[in-house]
Amino acid sequence: MPRNRSMQLAVAAGWFTLACAAPEPKVFSAPPFDPLDEGNDTIAVVSASPGTPVFGLSNRQRQLFARGVLVFDDSFSSVRGLGPLFNSASCGECHEDPVLGGPGDEVEVHVSNFTGSSCETLDALGGPVVQQDAIPELQDLGIVSEDTPQGATGTGLRSTPAVFGMGLLDAVSDQTIKAIARLRWPDGVHGRAAILPDGRVGRFGRKATTARLFDFNAGAFFNEMGVTNPLNPVEGTNAGKPLPPNVDLAPDPELDAASLEATDMFVRVLSPVAPLPLTGEARRGRQLFRQVRCTSCHLPVLITGNASIRALRFRLFRAYSDLLLHDLGDENADMCNGVANPNEFRTQPLMGIRFQEAFMHDGASETIQDAIQRHGGEASVIRDRFFGLTPSDQAAVVAFVLSL
Repeated sequence: MPRNRSMQLAVAAGWFTLACAAPEPKVFSAPPFDPLDEGNDTIAVVSASPGTPVFGLSNRQRQLFARGVLVFDDSFSSVRGLGPLFNSASCGECHEDPVLGGPGDEVEVHVSNFTGSSCETLDALGGPVVQQDAIPELQDLGIVSEDTPQGATGTGLRSTPAVFGMGLLDAVSDQTIKAIARLRWPDGVHGRAAILPDGRVGRFGRKATTARLFDFNAGAFFNEMGVTNPLNPVEGTNAGKPLPPNVDLAPDPELDAASLEATDMFVRVLSPVAPLPLTGEARRGRQLFRQVRCTSCHLPVLITGNASIRALRFRLFRAYSDLLLHDLGDENADMCNGVANPNEFRTQPLMGIRFQEAFMHDGASETIQDAIQRHGGEASVIRDRFFGLTPSDQAAVVAFVLSL
């Protein structure tokens, strides 16, 4: 990308100075930062090994992280609040490879109703997550999974991503994401920030439905394990129908505030993994990744804002995402969610992607090449440019991506 179209980010305030955007108020306490400067790929928050926290935590934060590891890996049972309908019995059952917090091989079902002008996630009918398992007490009554909510017009399969570096994504300021959205890249790429009804910017979930990591973590306990908690204190239903009596064996909330706080700390300060050392092929692939403009959406480096945890404050990290919603074409359209239309998906961060065995939002792509082939809509020109490379150059790009 030409240098005069690159963006510069003020480290302290998280504001961009953009040649193609209206002027913004700027407060600088460090030199401007260009996230497309390839030299910045070597400046990032990483861990000594997967599954460890970021450096610079206080003693209390490290202790809370250690407690969070135990809660994250703890398997719930029906007497402790599991279900009665659920997808997994623990966080670690899905986020497990190669360590706690890594990706998993589970694929779940989401549904919603899209009228063309509004999106209804069918919450009153058990949506948007359709839970695929049930506790023994419910199975004895003939209910082995949640029914599909009535009125669903779209179904989406969702694979289990890693949660490495999620606290850094949370700490990127809303202003920064909005500034990225004001960019107009070549090739018709024009992502938009997922501005939620309360004015905050969504960034978590395949459709950027949730703005804050604490809400996302609390929602995962409820939606994936059926475990009520301070943010989700009321037991769920079976597609809107009350559950049979005497099957919910634990009083609500089934997860206390201290355990939720510890789990949130574990996910929040879990460090991104360090990329592998680049081979000659992967180094060439990094240049080609930029040359074909994959970086229009998979922005190599982001910076956090004034996070409440000092170790996450004003830090560079290799997100390989712009955290924006993009149109991936009608061929990928499945369901709406939040402010995202069926054909829109948030750019998936690529940090830690080498640990995945399947790719894309639904886990249906077995290779990186297949995942790229499925990039339609705004990504069509970039996809075609990739497949216009020689086979050896395509392999070099894949080698780079699988080093992350």
